[in-house]
Amino acid sequence: MQDSDLGSPAAEIAVGDSVFTIERAIADLLHGDNSSQYYAAWWLGKFRVNDPSVVDSLIEALRDESDRTEAGGYPLRRNAARALGKLGDSRAVEPLIECLECPDYYVREAATQALEMLGNSSCIPALIKLLAGGVEEAVMVTGKPHLVQPYDAVIEALGTLGATEAIAQIQPFLDHPMKRVEYSATRAMYQLTNDAIYGDRLVAGLQGQDLQLRRSVLMDLGAIGYLPAVPVIAKTFAENSLKLIALKGILEHHLSKTDDLFLSSDCMEVMQVMDGLL
Repeated sequence: MQDSDLGSPAAEIAVGDSVFTIERAIADLLHGDNSSQYYAAWWLGKFRVNDPSVVDSLIEALRDESDRTEAGGYPLRRNAARALGKLGDSRAVEPLIECLECPDYYVREAATQALEMLGNSSCIPALIKLLAGGVEEAVMVTGKPHLVQPYDAVIEALGTLGATEAIAQIQPFLDHPMKRVEYSATRAMYQLTNDAIYGDRLVAGLQGQDLQLRRSVLMDLGAIGYLPAVPVIAKTFAENSLKLIALKGILEHHLSKTDDLFLSSDCMEVMQVMDGLL
């Protein structure tokens, strides 16, 4: 979208009885009250409004000091980071790397996920730094519902980015007592080594008792495109909608690796399983 597109019909979204435009969103983001700023950042990311002035405004919001929670968090920074991850503009990489040092855990988590989406390997050293101390330091923060760092997000990002230099730092997290972190490490190790032992370990996780963890493993298997998981996914005790998302990820993963106009038997199998779940 070019600057000339600002305010055009394609850049307008109906909100109730009014029309929310890019111009209004930017104005709210820069000059609105905290509630308006928060909504504007969400809206710009939700509708993937990729315009230079939008990206500039969201980067500015990453340094906001006005929107603070009682616990010291930065809600606007979190939403701005999430939005920037969806817009694909490399100018956001360095500001998001800076956010990895923010005292707000949820800003660090949102920035990590955004950097993973942007796919720029320059952030790898900063992400590895968050794993300092290894599993021994990866403990819960006193009085908080989270660990000292967003380890699962960091490890998944390193896997997606192909950070083979981080294998030694990631591998110990296979033994982390928190299953979600263990599965993130398993997912990343498969991506970085292509060793089926890690894919099979995730498949075994689909037999776990915790529904939320089974849901998480489904997304992990979809992300890594692990084909042997297909029949097990079909029988997993979880929502068909999530199984379909996982299978779609596996299918897209394999389709991306071929220029052949004809579907392979593996892809056909995945599609047949998906049809059976519809």
